[in-house]
Amino acid sequence: MPDPLRTLYTRRLRRQVAAGPLPRHVGLIMDGNRRWARQMGLANPSLGHRVGAEHVEEVLSWCEALGIRHVTVFVCSTENLQRRGDAEVAFLMRVIEQVVTDRLARPDPTWQVHLAGLLDALPDSTAHALKEAVEATRDCATGAHVTLAVGYGGRQEVIDALRDLMYARAEAGASLTEVADTLTVDDIEPHLYTAGRPDPDLVIRTSGEQRLSNFLLWQSAYSELYFCEAYWPAFREIDFLRAIRSFAARQRRYGG
Repeated sequence: MPDPLRTLYTRRLRRQVAAGPLPRHVGLIMDGNRRWARQMGLANPSLGHRVGAEHVEEVLSWCEALGIRHVTVFVCSTENLQRRGDAEVAFLMRVIEQVVTDRLARPDPTWQVHLAGLLDALPDSTAHALKEAVEATRDCATGAHVTLAVGYGGRQEVIDALRDLMYARAEAGASLTEVADTLTVDDIEPHLYTAGRPDPDLVIRTSGEQRLSNFLLWQSAYSELYFCEAYWPAFREIDFLRAIRSFAARQRRYGG
C-alpha cells in the first residue's frame, strides 16, 4: 500500500475505533522476533529481540493515543529461560535491561511500570533494572500502567497465588480444610502478580500463532483474542487498529 494511501487508511481506522468501545486493558504477546530477523536476512536472529523490544515503546504510544490505560506485555516466559540457548537468553536479558532503562525508566515517565513473573529466575542485573524501572515510575501521574511479564508463566502464577493465600490463612489460624471449604475466586485474585489491575479485555498475539502460551491464564478467562499474521517487529499501527476495531465489533458474553 503506497504511503499516502496508508496514511489515509490509518486516519480512517483511528476515527472508526475512537467511535466504538475501547478495551480498558490490552495484553500483548509479542511473538515472531527471530522469524522476522531471518526474513530480513539478519546474520544473528537474536537481533530480532532488540528490534522487537524497542518496538514496544511505539505500540505503547498507540495505546496512549486511544486512551488505553492498561497494557501487559509478554516479554519473556519461564519456558524461554529454560529452553533457549544460554547465549540467546543472555542477549535477550541485556536487551531488556537497556530498553527498560532507556525507554521506560526515564525522567517524567508516561507509563507506570509493574512486573509479573519470577525475578529470582532472572540475572541479577536484569532484576535490578526492572526493579529500578518500577521505582523510577512509581509516581507517574498519567494514570497509564504497563505490566512487563518477564520470567512469567501463567500456571506458576496460579500456584504462587494459592500458596500465598494458604500461608496468609494459616497465619490467621485457619486450617487447610477451612480454606478449602470457603475458597472463592475473589480470594485468589488479590494474590496474583497483577493484583489491583483489571483483567485484559483484549489479548493480541502476533506472528500468526493461535495460542496463549501460558500468558495470563487466569486473567484472560473472558478476554477477547485477536491473532495477527505480522511478526512483532513488523506489527504496524494499522494492524493494531484493526485489532481494536475487531474488539469493538464483538458482543462480549463473558463465558455465555
